[in-house]
Amino acid sequence: MTPAWRHLPRALRLETSSPWTPKTCPSLSRAFWRSVTKLGLHTKPRMPPCDFTPERYQSMPYSRVLEVYREHLSPELVYFPEPLLLHQGHMQWLFDHEGNRYLDFFSGIVTVSVGHCHPKVNAVAQKQLGRLWHTSALFFHPPIHEYAEKLSALLPDPLKVIFLVNSGSEANDLAMLMARAHSKNTDIISFRGAYHGCSPYTIGLSNVGQFKMTLPGAVGCQSTMCPDVFRGPWGGSHCRDSPVQTIRKCSCAPDCCHAEDQYIEQFKDTLSTCVGKSIAGFFAEPIQGVNGFVQYPKGFLKEAFQLVRERGGVCIADEVQTGFGRLGSHFWGFQTHGVLPDIVTMAKGIGNGFPMAAVVTTPEIAKSLAKCVLHFNTFGGNPMACAIGSAVLEVIKEEKLQENSQEVGTYLLLKLAKLQDEFEIIGDVRGKGLMIGIEMVKDKTFRIAPSLCITKPEADFAVDVFRAAVTQHMERRAK
Repeated sequence: MTPAWRHLPRALRLETSSPWTPKTCPSLSRAFWRSVTKLGLHTKPRMPPCDFTPERYQSMPYSRVLEVYREHLSPELVYFPEPLLLHQGHMQWLFDHEGNRYLDFFSGIVTVSVGHCHPKVNAVAQKQLGRLWHTSALFFHPPIHEYAEKLSALLPDPLKVIFLVNSGSEANDLAMLMARAHSKNTDIISFRGAYHGCSPYTIGLSNVGQFKMTLPGAVGCQSTMCPDVFRGPWGGSHCRDSPVQTIRKCSCAPDCCHAEDQYIEQFKDTLSTCVGKSIAGFFAEPIQGVNGFVQYPKGFLKEAFQLVRERGGVCIADEVQTGFGRLGSHFWGFQTHGVLPDIVTMAKGIGNGFPMAAVVTTPEIAKSLAKCVLHFNTFGGNPMACAIGSAVLEVIKEEKLQENSQEVGTYLLLKLAKLQDEFEIIGDVRGKGLMIGIEMVKDKTFRIAPSLCITKPEADFAVDVFRAAVTQHMERRAK
């Protein structure tokens, strides 16, 4: 059986206006478009126009690229039997080495927040590139202070002390150290299904099978049940902070949630059986990322944070995927839960793809860390990263991308939810803003997280393509 997701790249691959592009796209099979016609879509889903022509590809041939990958590059995961060789990007669009155009609906793993090669971000990067690249944190440079002022203004008191690093794993690694230094305890709790990095330290917090090793993991990392109201043992019809709820029913009053109560009991059980009377902290993504954009019951994090603090622990919000307006209604994911964490980690969308990350905490916790260890990061907060980070914040504000995420994300989410009525293999549609999960009854969850600049016509196109791909998959399965 071929999973439905394998048909999506074929559908999203159409020809561009570039004169050297092949006129036909052989990966779009006749069978695929017959499926589209049966749905009443008598023409191919029409990709919205793009007023950009990519440069002609002039690097090594595709066959040589494959050889170099096999002989010299780490054996990392790549998608598709013939991995895409991407050549150029423009806003929400990507172009491969043959000139084919793609609508990017995953933004480099929830990273390209304002669009590929955004003109303003590019201009700022080019200007800084000609001025100053690197100094180390031992010396002052204007971009780091300008960025710190802008970022701190977007966070509530007392979250005002910023540590700049280079990746989400580094940020969460540092947050673990902060929690232990401040609490003088070791045990840290995270959800099953959570992903907080794959460094030797953070891999203990990441409870996803393929990131685990048979060797002993990080000391002091404990997992607790993920309060998943679709797959978990408890869930109802109004558990999630989302326009779309699960198909599960409940008799809870509007201000009550039986599922939330039961998951809190499980969390209490972890606290009473798996850790000591005092703990270092608790990590939580506002919406789980790698696990399929899982949302928790409303009110869960607020009560969990209280329980952690009663044991002397600090609460860490991992905003690596959820931050910078992606959820639409709020700039930060923790705000959607009505909580105030002690530490916030962020990466990915912070630099629109440029390596950059940050940990923001309180003055009190920052002082606790300073008493224990001298924190230093050679590349963290370099002039290039800070200039780009400032430009990203300005674009999000000037182009109202958080508001666009709310409007277009809700529009897309509601359209995708209607597909549940058409296809029995779709088990759940969930999400908030432009962080949307489509969970099939078996095998896969599609994670949809385009750049925040996408439009409603592009959302319509994506829904049509998804519908056609699932239809073709079901037809093949029936044979």
